[in-house]
Amino acid sequence: MFPVKQPWLCKALGCYDCCIRCLGAVPYTSLLATLLCYTGVALFCGGGHEALTHTHTFVELYFARDVQDFTVLADFIKYFQYVIYGLASFFFLYGLLLLAEGFYTTSAVKQTFGEFRSTKFGRCFSLTFIILTYVLAVIWLVVFGFTAIPVLFFINMKSSCHKVNILSETTLFNQQSRVCMDARMYGFLPWNAVPGIVCGNTLANICKTPEFYVTYDLYICAFAGAGITLLALFIYVVATTYNYAVLRFLGRKGIRC
Repeated sequence: MFPVKQPWLCKALGCYDCCIRCLGAVPYTSLLATLLCYTGVALFCGGGHEALTHTHTFVELYFARDVQDFTVLADFIKYFQYVIYGLASFFFLYGLLLLAEGFYTTSAVKQTFGEFRSTKFGRCFSLTFIILTYVLAVIWLVVFGFTAIPVLFFINMKSSCHKVNILSETTLFNQQSRVCMDARMYGFLPWNAVPGIVCGNTLANICKTPEFYVTYDLYICAFAGAGITLLALFIYVVATTYNYAVLRFLGRKGIRC
C-alpha cells in the first residue's frame, strides 16, 4: 500500500490512528470489483432489457410478415426479460456477500484486529466463495459470448448498408440488390420465416431509421456491461483466492491473525 499522508482533520481531532486503521481495513480490491460488478450489471440489465424490447419491434417490422415466424423469439424475449430482473437482484446480493467476505479475509483486517482468529469454518467459507465465483465467471463468459451475437449482426448490417450506399453512387448501382442481410443466419428467426432477409435499397432505408440506431446502441451497452461484469468476477476470483491462501498459510503456522 502507498504511504497515507496524515489527514489534517484527523490530526486536528486527535483520531489519526483510528482513521488509518479504518482505511487500512478496507479491502480495496473487493471494493473495486463490487463497483465494477454493479456498473456492469446495471448496463447489461438495463441495456439488454430495452434492446430486447426494440428487437421484437425491429424484427416484426422488417424481417417477418407472419406472427408465427417469430413466436419463438417473442417468447424468448419475454422470458429472458424476467431472467434479467432475477440477475439484477442476484448480483446485488452476491456483490454484497463478496464485499463482506473481502472485509473478513483481507490482510488489512488481520493486521488491524489482533484478536481476530482464522477458523476452519472461515477458510471453508472463503473456499466456497472462490468456487462459486469461478463457476459464475465461466457461466458469464458464455453469456458474454452470446451478447456479442446481436452486436455482430448490427455491425454487419451497418456495413452492408454502407456498401449499398456506395454502390448507389457508382456505375455498379444495379448490383446493390445483391447486398443482403439475413436475420435467419443469426438465429433470430427460423429458416422458413418469410422474408427473413432484406436487400438493396430496402436494407439501406432500414439503417436510416431511429429504431435501428437505438437498438444497435442498446446492444453495445449490454455487451459492454457484460464485459465489465466479467472483469469484476475475475477480480473477485483473484482477490478471494489470495485472501484464502493467506488464511490457509497463517492457519498452518498457527498464527493468530
